[in-house]
Amino acid sequence: MYVKGAKPISILVDVHLGDDADVGKLFDFMAGISTICELANVPLTAGSTLRIGGDMVIGTRLVGGIGGIGITKGNLFARRNIKQGDKILMTEGAGGGTISTTAIYSGNHEVVKETMNIKFLEACELLLNSAYKDVIHAMCDVTNGGLRGDLYEINYEADCGVTIFEKQVKNLVNPIILELLERLGVDYLGVSLDSLLIYCSPDDSKGITQLLRKNNIKCNEIGYVDDSKTVSIIFEGEDSKEFLPKFRESAYTKIKQEIGEETPVHIEKMEEKINHAAEQALEKRKKIITYIKNFNK
Repeated sequence: MYVKGAKPISILVDVHLGDDADVGKLFDFMAGISTICELANVPLTAGSTLRIGGDMVIGTRLVGGIGGIGITKGNLFARRNIKQGDKILMTEGAGGGTISTTAIYSGNHEVVKETMNIKFLEACELLLNSAYKDVIHAMCDVTNGGLRGDLYEINYEADCGVTIFEKQVKNLVNPIILELLERLGVDYLGVSLDSLLIYCSPDDSKGITQLLRKNNIKCNEIGYVDDSKTVSIIFEGEDSKEFLPKFRESAYTKIKQEIGEETPVHIEKMEEKINHAAEQALEKRKKIITYIKNFNK
């Protein structure tokens, strides 16, 4: 909601427990949600707590989802608004769940506390309450797949190209997090950093950067939008290279590293099966809608 320029006004929770689930899991889950509600100043207004599917679901599972409602009265920070020549700004990042998992699974528990901040929320609040909310073209959060995946996806949707400078990006990554990732052999450009990407005109770039810096939020210009239809990255002292996402996000645990990040050998067969499954689901959906509409006619 924030990255689309909307002001969050409500959080909704729906959580289900298996028959043998520890009710303590529910308390922990709700404690976590309410913590975010308080820090973000957004009320928890609705939801439900049930057993999974009925009275006889054996197991200790806890499943559920969280939703939100936001309101925007003006500019929607959609990717279709990105223009050639736009500057790309990025805020500091220390990661969230992905980095915490990396730290815990590698035995570096003390690093988890580096992720415990609300810089992202503070940056969004500042921008939405400033005059810049009317001139920002698009925003995005650097999440699963990292900068590699996000820039590729944004380019595809906006039908544009991007050139970024690796040195500027690296300077915005929490140094303790960066050291951990480099020591573990994890590509920091392919994991969630919890940074904010801002697309704006060159005329507004400096003002937005200064606003965030004045409020103790690091922000740099990391690149610009062009008409190349590709994502290029310029490493320090090297020529520009094409910056492509890998098949999976950076492997940040031992299990993920065993599976690997490269494209499977049988990718074509996998794609065929996925497309077939999607077609079957759509056909089933069509049949069910027709059946229900014609029921009792």
